[in-house]
Amino acid sequence: MSGILDSVNQRTQLVGQNRLELLLFRLNGRQRFGINVFKVREVLQCPPLTRIPKLNSLVRGVAHIRGQTISVIDLSMATGGRKIEDLDNAFIVIAEYNRSVQGFLVGAVERIINTNWDTIMPPPQGTGKASYLTAVTQVENELVEILDVEKILNEISPLKTDVSAEVASGLDTSGSKDKMIFIADDSSVARSQVKKALTALGLEIEVAKNGLEALNRLKEIAAETGDVTDKVGVLVSDIEMPEMDGYTLTAEIKNTPELQKLHVVLHTSLSGVFNQAMVQKVGADDFIAKFHPDELATAVNKWLKD
Repeated sequence: MSGILDSVNQRTQLVGQNRLELLLFRLNGRQRFGINVFKVREVLQCPPLTRIPKLNSLVRGVAHIRGQTISVIDLSMATGGRKIEDLDNAFIVIAEYNRSVQGFLVGAVERIINTNWDTIMPPPQGTGKASYLTAVTQVENELVEILDVEKILNEISPLKTDVSAEVASGLDTSGSKDKMIFIADDSSVARSQVKKALTALGLEIEVAKNGLEALNRLKEIAAETGDVTDKVGVLVSDIEMPEMDGYTLTAEIKNTPELQKLHVVLHTSLSGVFNQAMVQKVGADDFIAKFHPDELATAVNKWLKD
């Protein structure tokens, strides 16, 4: 698999163009799955795994890779399937989520495809809260499932979502009591985490499941008020979302007169790749790597005051 991933720097041209690249893989069977290449550090043949007592049952072991010890999660088991048995022919996708590096055990890795976010659709209705899907798309007339990795990680090691008492005591939204906070994120777990953290600010919160839904709703609010900031104080947006990503959403907001004064905080698990230059490219006001409730609440409080 050496060479399957080019330098990330060669991929930054996709930013703000509603485009992405997916690494396609399989677990057990023929079903294809996808993960955003920007999250992936490396793909390699499964190395020897070391079992450690009291590991979560979904963690097959730890691998020692380039001087780092990495937990390896069986993605098939984590999504309710049978475990991947043939480790000699399996692969590990090493990715960075929420400020930590994880290894995901998969049955086979295929290739990278270049596509548009507007071809990435929300999961079909009826999949329910128990589903691990965050989006779907089609490749060669076959369905490709994009997994809600944040949900999987949260089930294995739940994140703290409450703002600390020290930070909460310093939050001041007295000048923004008539404003709401708007959240856009395709992961139901992430939406819940962000919403819980921001309840410390004591303001109304509205959510959208993707960038296109958020943009349409913000335009509706602007049509009612004349300027969206008459009602919305801050938008907290994920980057990876079906139909329209957070970068494209930000660019659309900043290029629309009745929306452009809205402060946008990009909040994403893509912590290892995206930097301030990329944030500035589309005009976002801030960038917060998922997930630290104190940092998020402090940033939102700051932009409410600005």
